[in-house]
Amino acid sequence: MKLKITILLLLLVANHNIGQSQNQQTYASSITAEELKEKLYIYASDEFEGRETGDIGQKLAVEYLKDHYKKLGIDAAKADGNYFQNVPLVSVNPPKVSIKTEDNSFEYYKDFISITDAETAVIDVQDLVLVGYGIKDPLYNDYKDIDVTDKVVVAIAGEPTNEDGTNIISGTKKNSKWSNGRQELSSKRDAAKEQGAKAFFLINEYLFKRYAPYYKKRDEQGGESNLALDVAKKSMYGFLVSEAMGAVLLKTNSLEIDYNQKNAVVTSENVAAMIKGSEKPDEYIILSAHLDHVGMHDGEVFNGADDDGSGTVAILEIAEALKSAQENGQGPKRSVIFLHVTGEEKGLLGSQYYTDYDPIVPLAQTVANLNIDMIGRTDPKRTEGKRNYIYLIGSDKLSTELHNLSEDMNSKYTNIELDYTYNDENDPNRFYYRSDHYNFAKNNIPIIFYFNGTHADYHKATDTPDKIEYDLLENRTRLVFHTTWELANRDEAVKVDKAVE
Repeated sequence: MKLKITILLLLLVANHNIGQSQNQQTYASSITAEELKEKLYIYASDEFEGRETGDIGQKLAVEYLKDHYKKLGIDAAKADGNYFQNVPLVSVNPPKVSIKTEDNSFEYYKDFISITDAETAVIDVQDLVLVGYGIKDPLYNDYKDIDVTDKVVVAIAGEPTNEDGTNIISGTKKNSKWSNGRQELSSKRDAAKEQGAKAFFLINEYLFKRYAPYYKKRDEQGGESNLALDVAKKSMYGFLVSEAMGAVLLKTNSLEIDYNQKNAVVTSENVAAMIKGSEKPDEYIILSAHLDHVGMHDGEVFNGADDDGSGTVAILEIAEALKSAQENGQGPKRSVIFLHVTGEEKGLLGSQYYTDYDPIVPLAQTVANLNIDMIGRTDPKRTEGKRNYIYLIGSDKLSTELHNLSEDMNSKYTNIELDYTYNDENDPNRFYYRSDHYNFAKNNIPIIFYFNGTHADYHKATDTPDKIEYDLLENRTRLVFHTTWELANRDEAVKVDKAVE
């Protein structure tokens, strides 16, 4: 008798699981190339003027997204019922800076660039302080017994090593954050600021040659935007200089810095909607895509169909499918937030504001972030493998369970070739750091970044809806849907087993 009951229970569970799987596939099949195309031809149309952060096109974009969620009957994620999360930004115009010593006058872009925001001022420096590598770490401290309050400091590139060639801080031959590209720049700048320095110079020929052309191009296009709170927090005079200018600084005690900066306030918004979980409403899955692009240049609209119109409409279709499931009594057990962030093209600003300053739901209760940024095209550099592929980045960085879940959902439902070519934090393209998932990952929230790679139309006026391969967009969107469904409905939340400090 017990055996019969056990068999009956097993059959009931099996039938339930089969039913759930069939329902899941039914809702996934509502995500179609036709509907994605219809939405994208609107969202990436000339009417939206390239969705430049803070401009009229971006305002039209957020209204379109809000109206879509209201028509679907999906509530705002914010408790006050507002779909918009205001993101306070500052438009930072290129500073006008001159630096000279008694015998030398230095040239912007050729000898140095400004790497921070600060107030207009003339600084007469009579006591330049050399701080070695500029490192302040428990294992090595260049600032020990040195008071640099209101002083101007100069640091050199790199970090100290032991006699066997290992780095003192990492204990291996692997670079620590103090000599690892962009991290070196920010870490040494922040250390100087924390010690009270008024201004900071980093002598690093490699970084200077890398960033000077980028800054020049950026400034010719009108500068950049930053989070207003970040501008206030990080305000100081900071400069990255060439080796030639550095050689002069290391031999002098005095110089004059003439710094002129004019900023303007920018208003912009994230859009956030949410389907509340039926059983675990206080655990959250966040789907993200950036709503902005690069606007208009010389009268041409940069439509941003792939970047990131493709990710935007993918989320809209997933939201529609999950809402349909909810209306049929099969809604997600965990809450799912549909987060469209602004200012990605300005430096991941909308997602940074969300994670660093104003998370709508607690980060500690955020189970995972699935970020979609460019999934409608193919990478011309990818000469081998299936056409039906997607690059996955970060799926295994923090959670083994998330990675395995992703693989299982693909093999069970979509059969896309999952390509991990760029799943490397040391990849020279730095894709792991270049989209909005990174702001969640740095907070130890498991992430997956879905990406088709760059192409000839990247950040050009030719990134238009007619170039999108809608069958691929459909397949990839369904993969994200299935992964979301499983994350939202599994008994236990995926665990972080590879947390970073």
